[in-house]
Amino acid sequence: MEQFLLVLFYFFIGITVIQIIYYLFIFGKFSFAKPQESTQKHLSVSVIVCAKNEEENVKKYIPLLATQNYPNYEIILIDDASRDETLEIFEEFEKQYANVKLVKVENNEAFWGNKKFALTLGIKAATKEYLLITDADCYPNSQDWISEMTSHFTLHKTIVLGYGAYEKVKNSFLNKLIRFETLLTATQYFAWAKIGKPYMGVGRNLAYKKDEFFKANGFVHHMKIRSGDDDLFINEAATKEKTAIAYNPESFTYSEAKTSYKEWFMQKRRHVSTAKYYKTFDRFQLGIFYISQLLFLLLPIVLLAFQFQWIIVLSVIFLRYLTAWLSLGFSAGKLKEKDVMYWFPILEIILIFTQLNVFFRNIFSKPVTWK
Repeated sequence: MEQFLLVLFYFFIGITVIQIIYYLFIFGKFSFAKPQESTQKHLSVSVIVCAKNEEENVKKYIPLLATQNYPNYEIILIDDASRDETLEIFEEFEKQYANVKLVKVENNEAFWGNKKFALTLGIKAATKEYLLITDADCYPNSQDWISEMTSHFTLHKTIVLGYGAYEKVKNSFLNKLIRFETLLTATQYFAWAKIGKPYMGVGRNLAYKKDEFFKANGFVHHMKIRSGDDDLFINEAATKEKTAIAYNPESFTYSEAKTSYKEWFMQKRRHVSTAKYYKTFDRFQLGIFYISQLLFLLLPIVLLAFQFQWIIVLSVIFLRYLTAWLSLGFSAGKLKEKDVMYWFPILEIILIFTQLNVFFRNIFSKPVTWK
């Protein structure tokens, strides 16, 4: 038993080293980065919004997009065969705002319920050189959202990854959990983009040059996969040379988070289901991070149960949590999510086991996709 515990102890030390490398040296590339400086470019921009049965959200949020402080942009509103009043509301907006263009998508047997088909039609209808994509349930954090997102385009940087935040809800532990998961995900994809290995973005806040869409043949390589219009496209198209990130608060978008654990769990199942189609390296680095997270929780339970080198074990646990708390804390400061860090250890533990549950659920059944 002593020999087994010794092996377990050294394995635990190795797992902790991996975790510290991730938090300090990989995520730290974003967490400890300097504040961004932006230079307005005034490029020609098409804002793309795809909606399906979103009548309440589009009433509130499209006027915020239509009144941005930006000189040269259009809004492409895509109605994806909605069954509610979304189309009628879009038609009114098209009459009301000169820069709004409507794309009507009928149900198509070959692409039934496929958001990528609707987005493709909208992108083809866009007349501007650059595309800025957001969801129908999102709104910009400022009137300078377009200006901030497009300020990071250069001659070579043709893809910009933004932050899609969730509104804060007081006295809601679930809301803190959702925002913590969003913070951790953003820290990961921003950090890997800074390292030169961009692997995903979020459709709530994403920009790229229109040419990039056609160079990648749009969504054709993953059209049959219902989700992934954002992360799978970025995983395929983004490179070190092409990709920039935007994390000034004026560049954020916000949306309402799910209000029940069941709804959020189903949303996570959809998001996670696309990760198996990522490039090999991206699957590997994400897998190593998650497995090391899980083992970091489980291994010390055995060691402490036998009081094996318990002082060192507790010291190592403290060092790892301090490192993670500092790294994510600085990231949370940049992304205006500091309040979730007060609950950090608890939120992380719940998230790890939620992800484990999602993983096994997705093995045995397919998650529900686009409305």
